[in-house]
Amino acid sequence: MKYNTILVTREEGYTILTLNRPGEMNALSSEMRHELIHCFNQLEKDDSVKAVILTGGDNVFSAGVDLKEISILEGDKFENYMRIMIKSLQKIYTFRKPVIAAVSGIALGGGFNLVTVCDMIIASETAIFGHPELKFGLNPLFDPLRRIVGTAKAKEIAMLGEPIGAREALRVGLVNKVSPPEKFMEDAMSFAGEISRRPAKAVEAVKRISDIVPRLDRATALEYEFEITELLFSRAEIRKHMTGFLDKLKSRKKM
Repeated sequence: MKYNTILVTREEGYTILTLNRPGEMNALSSEMRHELIHCFNQLEKDDSVKAVILTGGDNVFSAGVDLKEISILEGDKFENYMRIMIKSLQKIYTFRKPVIAAVSGIALGGGFNLVTVCDMIIASETAIFGHPELKFGLNPLFDPLRRIVGTAKAKEIAMLGEPIGAREALRVGLVNKVSPPEKFMEDAMSFAGEISRRPAKAVEAVKRISDIVPRLDRATALEYEFEITELLFSRAEIRKHMTGFLDKLKSRKKM
């Protein structure tokens, strides 16, 4: 798969997608959003891909929407632009496999939105997150942020529009890990590698559960989780994993 605005790197068990408009600080153009949609569609069908890393590279994740492009849009063209924006975020948000954002440098506005629809976030110490669009009179994407940091903190981030450094992002639960600039991709790849070695259906089930159970009452949530367990247990694949695990335990006891 070759694209104009993203780079695709295949690793064993996972794929790295790199936003590739360095001259525009990885501003999110319509072309880039179309390419992200197409690429994620292809990766979802590929059973050899167990996880995806989404990054902007070492210097910048994304400065947000392409202001040059959006500033000249009117009428139907603007409506179409918004539809593509929504579709690209929905594609990543509902992707059935884990998506890990690896963030270095700024992730602002639309770039921040892109980060918050991922499942996990590894941040370089250089990472800066923020929603400056509020200062221009535009509303930030709220719900994905709320799901990560809670309603009160999401309101603060969205309404103030102030930048958040990597350490503060870790403190408030926005990111999973903060790494030195030279190591953030290595840590993201370690996460993806570990996930790719887990049973794929079980990992997908955890992602589905994490999305659904917060909307349920406690009793229904437990019932739903055990229904998923029954479905997974009925798969022949699980017997092999259990047998392998028991064999490892036996070999350790003999040592």
